[in-house]
Amino acid sequence: MRSKHAIQIVGCHAEGEVGDVIIGGVAPPPGETLWEQARWIDQDRTLRDFVLNEPRGGVFRHINLLVPPKDPRAQMGFIIMEPEHTPPMSGSNSICVATVLLDTGIIAMQEPETHMVLEAPGGVIDVRAQCAHGKAQRIFVRNVPSFAGQLDAALDVGGVGRLRVDTAYGGDSFVVVDANAMGFEMAAHEARDIAELGARITAAANAQLGFSHPENPDWRHISFCLFATPPKSGPDGPEVYHAVVIEPGKIDRSPTGTAVSAQLALMHKRDQIAQGVMLTARSLIGSQFQGQIVDQTSVGGHPAIVPEISGRAWITDTRQLLLDPDDPWPRGYRVNDTWPTMP
Repeated sequence: MRSKHAIQIVGCHAEGEVGDVIIGGVAPPPGETLWEQARWIDQDRTLRDFVLNEPRGGVFRHINLLVPPKDPRAQMGFIIMEPEHTPPMSGSNSICVATVLLDTGIIAMQEPETHMVLEAPGGVIDVRAQCAHGKAQRIFVRNVPSFAGQLDAALDVGGVGRLRVDTAYGGDSFVVVDANAMGFEMAAHEARDIAELGARITAAANAQLGFSHPENPDWRHISFCLFATPPKSGPDGPEVYHAVVIEPGKIDRSPTGTAVSAQLALMHKRDQIAQGVMLTARSLIGSQFQGQIVDQTSVGGHPAIVPEISGRAWITDTRQLLLDPDDPWPRGYRVNDTWPTMP
């Protein structure tokens, strides 16, 4: 076989959401920090297009690039590539990365629990993994500080009317909508309708509400729309259903780790949850993440929480992506029958 590139990938999903991991064939991008490296990948787009576009990828796929960490505390760094964004942090992707590192032996596994420090573009995260029989069985991620933004903000959405929404940051930025008030059961058959409406709500929120991270001037947009049910009491604590719309308009198959973190920040702001109380979030396919507040802090003088989220991930395959020199679509392609067009 002839090829201009050969990229080695371990396939993985966390509670249903694909978070594949590049383990070889790509040199670290330029940049003095992981944030600068992630911005370079985002602006250059060559790698993003090659691994995410058809025929090698698709809108359902996320890809993580392992890189040497910049922070001396960390054992590994990773850069997250989602369909439209190269985000600061991702809960499902960090769970996939940790699982791949341990299950493939890149980082030595210790049973019954392995502790690691990983570095994402948005900051350093502490990870502990419950391990047995050579498998990382559950990953706990001490996420970056998370905080509530606007509460009960008015948002006008064409064809829908005026909504009351919240904004929050959980390692990425969200506009949050009451799913029940929008008439959704939070069932898998509603995914297309939720995705299309969520894309419109995200666009409206960026135009009317905006977002500004108090310590990262580069992050000035709302990435996701979170449809969430009001918390209800469960056997282990409050429970919610989540459907997160990821641009350009797909539903996260997991409950979304950054959304759990944002949800915890909003609930804490409203005195609906105390530190140490477990929150269970379920997705449209019934998968679960759990999260709790483990500390309180501030971000740029803004009150914030430190969340710990947890979930499971499984390796699905190993593969090598190749590029024939004569391939007429070296960066792949997108067609809107499967790749939605953003509003």
